Amino acid sequence: MSDSTLETVKHIRHVQYLMELVIEELLSRSRKHDETKLESPEKEIFDEFTPKLQGATYGSDEYKGFLKEMKVALDHHYKENRHHPECYTEGINGMSLIDLIEMVADWKAAAARHNDGDTTKSLEINIERFGISPQLALIIRNTFFFFSCHG
Repeated sequence: MSDSTLETVKHIRHVQYLMELVIEELLSRSRKHDETKLESPEKEIFDEFTPKLQGATYGSDEYKGFLKEMKVALDHHYKENRHHPECYTEGINGMSLIDLIEMVADWKAAAARHNDGDTTKSLEINIERFGISPQLALIIRNTFFFFSCHG
């Protein structure tokens, strides 16, 4: 009769190592999230448009108009921040799970910045905007629920 203890312990330690890599990357990203908004060319434009965006409904014509006016800042921001689908030529399909986790946290926090922010409505808009599959949309909804349950 064999004893699987050693192989099981090796497996456990390997999973722990891999999960710690993810944790370290998420901690690093949480510390650096959106820092580019504090530097030119983004800062000046975000200073002007942040109050306007707060009063605009996400996805509305007014909101889309503000985004067009912010093009210089947004192009730079998307290029420098992997948690935006616009960073990738393949859009959301080019992202990693790490990118997606940061993106979903960003979407949740962004909805809270709007006077009429609503993650359910925002997700419906983003499903169409980014071509999100039904399976990924459900995972994002579940993650919004997780965030709601934990503060």
